Amino acid sequence: MLSPSAVERMSVRERLDAIELLWRSLAASPEQVPSPEWHGRVVAERLSKIEAGEGKFLTLDEVKRRFANNS
Repeated sequence: MLSPSAVERMSVRERLDAIELLWRSLAASPEQVPSPEWHGRVVAERLSKIEAGEGKFLTLDEVKRRFANNS
């Protein structure tokens, strides 16, 4: 098992590489990764809005600006 102190001794590059390896490992079997119940509720709400013609879609530039303004 990897300890927090071992992670702290890793370089930023090593930590980013570890994250990438973990992400690939999880993505290889998504059915084994539990999704919180609230994710399903959010998706259902958003689909309902789309079906009712009330969904709002943003361009990638709009999303980037929104994130830039919130940081």
